[in-house]
Amino acid sequence: MYKPLIKAFLVGYLLLTVVDTHGQRRPMIVSPELNQDGSVTFRYDGPKAKQVEISAEFLEVPQPLEKTDTAIWSITLRPEKPDIYPYFFMVDGIRIADPANPDLFPNEKFKRSLVEIPGDTPLIHELQEVPHGKLSYRSYPSEDLGVRPLIVYTPPGYEENAELRYPVLYLLHGTTDTEETWTKVGKAHWILDNLIAQGKAKPMIVVMPYGRAYPVISRESGSLRNWENLQVFTPDFLENIMPFVENNYRVLKDPENRAITGFSGGGGTSLFIGLSHPELFAWVGGFAPGMREEEFDRNNAVAFQNPAQTNQQLKLFWIGCGEEDGLYPVVRKYLDVLEEKDIQHETFLTSGGHTWMNCRLFLTEFSQKLFR
Repeated sequence: MYKPLIKAFLVGYLLLTVVDTHGQRRPMIVSPELNQDGSVTFRYDGPKAKQVEISAEFLEVPQPLEKTDTAIWSITLRPEKPDIYPYFFMVDGIRIADPANPDLFPNEKFKRSLVEIPGDTPLIHELQEVPHGKLSYRSYPSEDLGVRPLIVYTPPGYEENAELRYPVLYLLHGTTDTEETWTKVGKAHWILDNLIAQGKAKPMIVVMPYGRAYPVISRESGSLRNWENLQVFTPDFLENIMPFVENNYRVLKDPENRAITGFSGGGGTSLFIGLSHPELFAWVGGFAPGMREEEFDRNNAVAFQNPAQTNQQLKLFWIGCGEEDGLYPVVRKYLDVLEEKDIQHETFLTSGGHTWMNCRLFLTEFSQKLFR
C-alpha cells in the first residue's frame, strides 16, 4: 500500500521546476523512477556536464547516460532480479551520489545511492503489512572513545509486555560502513519484522554499534578486523556496549541468549570477540568475514586451544560467503582449518560477491537459526 502512493507523489514532481543559481528555471527530476515494465530510469541534471555514466551493482560495466535537449541526462535499465542495489554517477570523471535520490548508502569512504527493485511478491527485506518493531538511535559513554552511537531494534510487542525478556543479537557492520548501514542498506529491521511475523525467527533485540574505535583508531587505518582496532573496540564492546544494553533493555543475560555476527571487517571482529568469549556467546557468525591466513591462530586462540570444549559451548558457529567474493579463498582455507581441528560449524556458500545483497541473505538465514 505504501509504494504506489510514494511513486505517485514522486512522479508528480516531474511537472515542477526549480530555479538554479543563475536564475534559470530547471526541471525538477525524479531519479530513480521505477517503471511499470520492471525497468528503472535514472536521471541527472547536468547542463554543463560533458559525460555522465552510471555504475551499479547490477551492471558489469558502467553505462553512459544520454543528454536530452533540456540538459537532463538519463538512462533506462532493467536489473536482472529484484533487490536493493547501490549505484553512483560518474560526472566528468568525478564520482557522486544521485543528487535527486534521498536514499543514501551510509559509508565513511564512498558516497552512493540506493535503488530498490521490488519483487512480484514481497521480498524478505521489503516493508510489509506486519507488526513492526522499533528502531532507537542511542548513545553510550566511553571513557576512551567519548560519546558513541548505536542503533537498537526492539521486536514487535516489546513495549506492550513489560515483564518479557528477550535474547539479543549484536550485529556489526563492515569496514567504512556506519551503525546505520545495517538498517538503511541491510534492512535488518524489516527482515526481522517479516521473519518474526512468519514464525521463522524468534523475537529478539538487535544491537548495531559503530565498529571503528575512533578517534583512538583513525578512519584511514584499514579493516575493522585489524589488530589495533580489535584491541580498542573489544574492551569498549565488553565494558561499555554490553552493560549499556543490559542496563537499558530487557535482555536475557546468559550465553544461550546472546549472539554476535557481522559483515566483512565486522565479521572478522564478531568472530574474534565471539570465539574469544564462549562464556558470553553461544551463537557466533561471520558474513564474508574479513581475515588473513596468518591471523588464524592468533584470532582463534581460545577456540583452537580446546576444540572439544568449543563444540560444547557453542550452539551455533556459522559462516556465510559468496563464491565470487574476494575473501572467499581465505574463508575457504579457514573452513579447512576448522575441519582439521574438528571444530563444528555450519557454512552457507552462495553465488555472488562481497555485496549487501548477499548480506541480507546471510542475515535472513542466520537469524532463523538463533535461540532455538
